[in-house]
Amino acid sequence: MVVKTIAAIKRRVAIVGAGMTKFVRRAKETGKELAYEAAKMALDSAGLTLKDVDAVVIGSAPDAFDGVHMKGEYLADGSGAWRKPCFRQFDGGSTGVGVVPTAFWTVASGLSDVCLVVCEEKMSSCLPHPQYAFLTIYDPILVRPIGLNVAWNFAFEMKRYMHVYNVRHEQIALVSVKNKRNALDHPCAQLAAKITVEDVLKSEVIADPVRRLDISPTSDGAVAIILAHEGLAKRLTDVPVWITGIGSGIDTQHWTDRDLAYCKYLEEAARMAYRMAGIRNPRKEVDVANPYDPFDYKELQHAEALLLFKPGEAPRATEEGVTERDGDMPLNPDGGLLGVGNPISAAGLMRVAEIFWQLRGEAGKRQVKKDAVIGVAHAWGELMQKSSVVVMQRG
Repeated sequence: MVVKTIAAIKRRVAIVGAGMTKFVRRAKETGKELAYEAAKMALDSAGLTLKDVDAVVIGSAPDAFDGVHMKGEYLADGSGAWRKPCFRQFDGGSTGVGVVPTAFWTVASGLSDVCLVVCEEKMSSCLPHPQYAFLTIYDPILVRPIGLNVAWNFAFEMKRYMHVYNVRHEQIALVSVKNKRNALDHPCAQLAAKITVEDVLKSEVIADPVRRLDISPTSDGAVAIILAHEGLAKRLTDVPVWITGIGSGIDTQHWTDRDLAYCKYLEEAARMAYRMAGIRNPRKEVDVANPYDPFDYKELQHAEALLLFKPGEAPRATEEGVTERDGDMPLNPDGGLLGVGNPISAAGLMRVAEIFWQLRGEAGKRQVKKDAVIGVAHAWGELMQKSSVVVMQRG
C-alpha cells in the first residue's frame, strides 16, 4: 500500500545546487565544520537558505573515522538538520551515491520540496591509520584471524581481473596516470600530479600487484547537493539536472564466494537505473560517467559492469584514449578518487556533484569535449560487494 501511494504522488526531482570543500590529508576543521562548508556552498549555488530546506540526508561511513559515536547525530547541526527531518545513510564506500535514492524519494513522494544531502568524512581522526578500522569489518571467525586487510582484498581482485581478461599492469596504470592528470584542473584536489606508467609500476608494493600509486589517498572533506521538485527546480534554475534513474545491487560479503573479476551486482544495479531512465544502450546514450575508482583497476572493472564496455575491453579503450575528456566515453574527467581524494562518503557524492557540473557545462577546465546530456555516477563499498548507481539528465 505504501509503495502504491508513493508511486501515485511521485514527482520529478532535479539537482539544483552543489558544493564541495577541499580534499586534504589532515583538515583543521571538525567534521561538523566540513559539513557546514559544503552545505553552505550548495545552498548558495542554488540561491537558497536553510529556511527553504524541508529535510536533510546525511551520508558518513564508519563512526571510527571521525572518532565519534552516533556520527549522524554529531553531524546533524553542521549539516543544517536542526529541527528538520534528518536521515543518516551508511553503506560504506557506496554511501555517497546511496544517499541519493533516499533524498530522491523524500522529494518525489511529496514528503519534502527541498532536500539537502551532505556527505562528510574525516579519516585523519582514525589513528594510527584508517586501515586499522577496516580490519574490523571482516568475518571474525573465517577471515579476521588471517589478518586480511582492504589492500590484500583488492590485490586478490586485481590479480583475478588481470588473469581472466589478460590485462597488463601497464594498462591499469594508465588509469592512475589519467586521473591524477585530470585532477590538476580541480581546485579541491589532494593528489593531482603528472606521473607516468613507469612511476606507478616502480612505486612501493603494498600487496602485490597493488602499488602505492594504484591507490587513492585517505582524505578529509565534504560534499553537498540540493534536490528540489520539478516546479521549484524550474523556478530556481534554467538548467535543472534531473535524476532519471537509481539502482542498487549487493553480493555476498564473503569475498571467497563471489566473482572477483566481474561485478555482477553492479551490473544489476546499473540495469535497474537504466530501466528507470529509459536507457536501452548505455554505451551509445551515456555521455560521461564517473565510476568509483579507489584503485585504478576498479575504474576499468566498474566501467564494464556499468555496461559502458564489454568485460575486459575497458583497458584497451583506455589505451586508445576513449576514456579521456575528449574521448567518446569520458570517465572521471575530474580526476576521481585517485586524483581528487577519497574521504569515503564525500568521495561518492563527489561522483554525483561532478556529473551535475558536467551536464550544466560548469566544470571549467574539467569539462568534457562533447555536449554531455546524460551522465552516470557510481559508488561502491560496504564489504566490497555493494554498488549504487544514479543516472542524471540535463533538460
